[in-house]
Parts: sequence; structure tokens; C-alpha cells
Amino acid sequence: MSDEFMLDTDDLERRMEGAIASLRTEFASLRTGRASASMLEPVMVDAYGAMTPINQVGTVNVPEPRMVTINVWDKGLVGKVEKAIRESGLGINPQLNGTIIMLPIPELNEERRRELTKVAGTYAENARVAVRNVRRDGMDQIKKAKADNLGEDDQKFWESAVQELTDTFIKRVDDQLEVKQEEIMQV
Repeated sequence: MSDEFMLDTDDLERRMEGAIASLRTEFASLRTGRASASMLEPVMVDAYGAMTPINQVGTVNVPEPRMVTINVWDKGLVGKVEKAIRESGLGINPQLNGTIIMLPIPELNEERRRELTKVAGTYAENARVAVRNVRRDGMDQIKKAKADNLGEDDQKFWESAVQELTDTFIKRVDDQLEVKQEEIMQV
């Protein structure tokens, strides 16, 4: 191995791990027919003049498999929280009970399940693209080092290391997609 060139594979791995974390967050927001507090994470409420995550204006609970409740701390924000949920595109109709907002999770029909699996596939493809972009950055670093007299054996070693890392992360994306699609299609 050449002493001059050391590819920072830890940095590449950290960036690919970021793509996986982003995918997990996107998958958590997909409705699977079961109640989950994480499905409300993308919902933002106009509170006190700033867009605020729902979990910062109330307590989110899942008291039963098909129900999410939000206990809003400030009575004046109940209407804004309700409006944010209605406009979020989650397809949930909030019901008010004082400062508590109840969100009954309806059964998903077959057509909606198929749509959600396609959305999950899109999220997974975006994660694959992000992983491949990190791979390209690593390969560009290797090409630059080759121009600076990196040996051919060293180049092949680093390229195979980057490709192996990429393959590992692409497989993780595919595995997570498969699990999520099974979860969505489960009746």
C-alpha cells in the first residue's frame, strides 16, 4: 500500500449511514394501518409564529392499536394542531375532546396499500441514489490520487473497498424496503 494515499472510508460509511437514517425517518412517516407516534413527525404546527413539530406542542400517545392521541398543552393551539393534521395529507380525520385530539386510524384498503408500497419504493430509490453519490465521491478521490501517482494495485484495492461498502448499504436499503412493504401489505 502507498503511504501517501489513505481513503477516509469511515467518512464514506458515515455518509451512507446518513442515507439509511433518512430512509428510516421517511418509512416511519408512512401509514401502515397501525397507529404510531412517528407518523406525526413530519407534521408541523404554526405555533407562536414559528413552524413547530407536533411533539413540541403536546404529548403524543398511542393508547390502542388504531388510535393516536395528542394532549395539547396550550388550549389556544388546539385548533392549529387540528388544522395542521387535516392539511398534512395523512388522510386522518382528527376528533376534538377538550385539549385532547384523537386520531382514529382507519383500515387501509388494497388500493391505498399498493400506493404506499410504491411510495416506499420511491423513498428506497432516493436512499440508493444517495449511497451511490457517496460512492461516486469516493471513486473521484481515488481517481484524483491516481493522477497524483497512486499505484494501480492500490487503486484497485481502494475501488473494491468502496464498491464493497456500497453493496453492503444498497443491500440494507433493499432489506428495509422489503420489510416495510410486507408491513404495509399486512392486513
